[in-house]
Amino acid sequence: MAAPAPSRHLESFVEMLRAERNAARNTIEAYQHDLGDFSGFLARRGGALETADAAAVRAYLARLDRAGMAPRTAARRLSAIRQFYRFLIGEGIRQDDPVAIIDGPRQGRPLPKLLSETEVGELLAAARAVEGPDGRRLVALLELLYAAGLRVSELVALPVAAVMRDQRLLVVRGKGGKERMIPLHEAARAALNAWLAARSQELAKRKGRTSPWLFPSHGVSGHLTRHRFGQLLKDLAVTVGLDRRKVSPHVLRHAFASHLLDHGADLRSVQKMLGHADIATTQIYTHVASERMKTLVRDHHPLAQERRRGRRPA
Repeated sequence: MAAPAPSRHLESFVEMLRAERNAARNTIEAYQHDLGDFSGFLARRGGALETADAAAVRAYLARLDRAGMAPRTAARRLSAIRQFYRFLIGEGIRQDDPVAIIDGPRQGRPLPKLLSETEVGELLAAARAVEGPDGRRLVALLELLYAAGLRVSELVALPVAAVMRDQRLLVVRGKGGKERMIPLHEAARAALNAWLAARSQELAKRKGRTSPWLFPSHGVSGHLTRHRFGQLLKDLAVTVGLDRRKVSPHVLRHAFASHLLDHGADLRSVQKMLGHADIATTQIYTHVASERMKTLVRDHHPLAQERRRGRRPA
């Protein structure tokens, strides 16, 4: 069966995401993919996006479940569908919301993977042992990521201007083009200055070429890619004896947040530094801290140890 014709209302919805919400390209592509899949499902049933009812939405969710889709991914699909129909209602195209009475797929709340402070220290020490400009770049990347809790896309695409105004503060442009300022500690500033010196020397070797990026590259984007940095980080993990699967740029972002909270930072400050629009997103790290405390009590409290040895406490 041929693919369904593009919906003009879907195109208008996408244009609204660009113009009014200033949505990132990845966000727009995700909406297009999810709604396109739903549209294809409806077309095979003889329906269309604009006229689908609650029964059609439930049938679609049931199909995703039978296909073994993770509840988290199915919930994202439903969210895209929900946003689309709210748009149609706002535009006066529909009067009813077919998703209003539909609950999202039940999903557990997965806790983020974490690195201990010792493990982060080992990664930094291994990076410092790498000689030359590559080593200085790697140290700067790790220090900035762990010191500021950046998303990897924010880190690799940092303009050099972001650190030239005042090195005590890192200026980051995050999701939706929103700027936030994150304080940098002395170790991060030292790593940054060492890399800036090496960066200037490397650019001078290219016959005076310049670059607007803090971490320039020969690639199409002009800066280091997320994929390449992920590879470098996993190679570093192997060097210090950590499981490659345990280490990623996002795991270091998690470590930044959880370690700050462990040392008494307030949740609202961590939210601002992470660039979360909703504090509920940041609250996952309080659950991480709770789970860590439970493990600590279970493994180290004397009464728990007595029970594991099969003795009753006196």
